[in-house]
Amino acid sequence: MALVKTEGLVIKRFDYGETSLIVRFYTKDYGKLNLIFKGIKTEPKKFLSLEPFSYNEIIFYKKKNTDLHLASHCDLKDNFDSIRNNLERLSFASVMMESLDLVTPFEESQTELFNLTLDSLKALCTYSYPHKIITIFKIKLLSLSGFKPHLNSCISCQSKINSQAKFSVSLGGLLCPSCQKKDLKARAVYRGTIATILHIERNDLENNLRLGINPLIKRELDYILEAFFEFHLEKKLKSEKVVLELTEKL
Repeated sequence: MALVKTEGLVIKRFDYGETSLIVRFYTKDYGKLNLIFKGIKTEPKKFLSLEPFSYNEIIFYKKKNTDLHLASHCDLKDNFDSIRNNLERLSFASVMMESLDLVTPFEESQTELFNLTLDSLKALCTYSYPHKIITIFKIKLLSLSGFKPHLNSCISCQSKINSQAKFSVSLGGLLCPSCQKKDLKARAVYRGTIATILHIERNDLENNLRLGINPLIKRELDYILEAFFEFHLEKKLKSEKVVLELTEKL
C-alpha cells in the first residue's frame, strides 16, 4: 500500500456509514479515483475542500486489487467561489463534472484531460459566455477520451466528405450520399458545424474561446453533442436538463 500525492478535482461524493465519505476525484496522475475519508463527519473542519468541482492537493494510500483507496490528507487549492455564487455557472460546472464522470474509466491517467477540466473551470469563473465553454469542453472531452464522432470521411466507406453528407447519430459520424441509406434517420448538417468541431478538437481552450460560433451552428452542435452522449454512452445527462430549464428562463 503506497502513500502517494497528486492533484484532483472532486466529481461527486457519497455518504459511507455514519461518519465517513467516499469522494470521487479526477486526478492529474491517476485518472478517476474513489477515495474514502474515514471519520470526516466527526471533524468537518478537517476537510473543507470536498465540494463538487473543487481543486485539491490530496495524499492517499493507493491499495492494490481495489478501486477504493484510503485518503490521508486533502488541501484546498481553489474552491471556485465565483462559480458557486452564480446559478448559471454552477449549473454548467455540474454538466462538466457529470460528463467527465460518464466518459472516463477508473484509474486511467490522462493529464491532458485533467488540465482541460481545470482550465475550463478557471475560464468558467470569468468568461462572459459560459455556454460556449461547455460546448468546447464536451467536444474536447469526447476527442481525448476516444468517443469523438467520425467527421474526416464517410464512416461507412471512408470516401471524402462533400456538402451532401449527413450526420448519423447511431453510426457515430458522417455518411456520404451513397451510404445514407444505411441510416434513414441521418440528418443534414452545416459544413460550418463540422468545421467548428474539427477546429475545437485540434486547438487548445484559449484558442477555441476566440472562435466565433453563430447561433445556428451552436444549436446544431448542442443537438449533435446531446444525441451523441445519449446514444453512445447510453445515458442522458441529468444536469443538462437543469441547464436547459435555466437557459429558457434567462
